[in-house]
Amino acid sequence: MLEWVVLFYLVGVFVLFFFWIYGIVSFALDLKNKIVPGIRRYRRGRAAIEEKREREDRREEEERQLY
Repeated sequence: MLEWVVLFYLVGVFVLFFFWIYGIVSFALDLKNKIVPGIRRYRRGRAAIEEKREREDRREEEERQLY
């Protein structure tokens, strides 16, 4: 009887540990493949918008100086 309890306990611990590790690995892969590239894309887009705004401001300033 005691052997079955120990075996059941060890299998339960293994199953819980397996899914715990699986969750951690899945989270790390999500970060690597989805979150980090999304943040990079967002930052690149913000930089492009800022650069475009600066070009337009410069162009408007040059037009004002011409008149």
